[in-house]
Amino acid sequence: MIVLGIESSCDETGIALYDTNRGLLAHALHSQIAMHQEYGGVVPELASRDHVKRALPLLRETLTKAQVQAANIDAIAYTQGPGLAGALLVGASVACGLGLALDKPLIGIHHLEGHLLSPLLASQPPEFPFIALLVSGGHTQLMRVDGVGQYSLLGETLDDAAGEAFDKSAKLLGLDYPGGPAISKLAQSGDPLIHQFPRPMLHSKDLNFSFSGLKTAVLTAVKKYPEALTDNDKANVARGFVDAIIDVLVAKCQTAMKQTGLKRLVIAGGVGANQQLRAALNAAANASNPKKRFQVYYPELEFCTDNGAMIAFAGAMRLQAYPELATKNYSFNVRPRWPLHELVSA
Repeated sequence: MIVLGIESSCDETGIALYDTNRGLLAHALHSQIAMHQEYGGVVPELASRDHVKRALPLLRETLTKAQVQAANIDAIAYTQGPGLAGALLVGASVACGLGLALDKPLIGIHHLEGHLLSPLLASQPPEFPFIALLVSGGHTQLMRVDGVGQYSLLGETLDDAAGEAFDKSAKLLGLDYPGGPAISKLAQSGDPLIHQFPRPMLHSKDLNFSFSGLKTAVLTAVKKYPEALTDNDKANVARGFVDAIIDVLVAKCQTAMKQTGLKRLVIAGGVGANQQLRAALNAAANASNPKKRFQVYYPELEFCTDNGAMIAFAGAMRLQAYPELATKNYSFNVRPRWPLHELVSA
């Protein structure tokens, strides 16, 4: 089965073809970062218009790379939500139009499920069951994954997501959008002893997160400087922030592994590309106490951020597990707000 995947939930347009026998055939991606940089964040109307411009050329590019004719596609998967309404509608309209023209079934995919399953695209994928840390600009959640469509929510952020805290704190330091990679890079040259920021909910005994207070601590630290921050000052603040957020993420993952008794941890989402997080998790996974050791898996770096490959793959896995989900109803149906628990309960 060859599945076409279409991703357009925010500021990346992604198209991919996945074959259940041969794996990922081809994918193409366009990022809108350069366009949104001057505004300091994503402008929904501009994002939607750019998806309109990019979708079909990327589709042609992907078909050419894969040497596949459109008529040979067996099904079309598209991001149905959550995301920006206008952006989602572009991907849905392309999917519905292609489905109608080619008489192919469609399947709407939850964006977060795409991220959850993306590490399975790696050359050495994890086996079920595993714990997944989904950590991105809009989401921070710990989940138990027992199979495709079999998800149990263990904990989530009560306010800001980790990626959101990265971006907001970077903005406080005057760094360009997107702030996450910028503040992480700056932190590498900072002194870890200058700023000891709080580790929110580190000892809460549950698996929930809270990062709004950490962002406030960064704001307070910045305001204490009597003059404009030097590059060295910014690096020190960045280091204190990054160390704090990484400590919390790693500790919660360790608690989840202990509580569930599982030995496989999967990291998904854009923050999963963060090198400090990867280094800290790798160190935790190789603990001196053998009983505390576990295996940690990451998506390929190109699949950490939004992409069409994860949607094509999630679509293929869902269609294999639940073929009744395929539909030839080509009416537009997107879900900008799609609570994850609804997917779990379904």
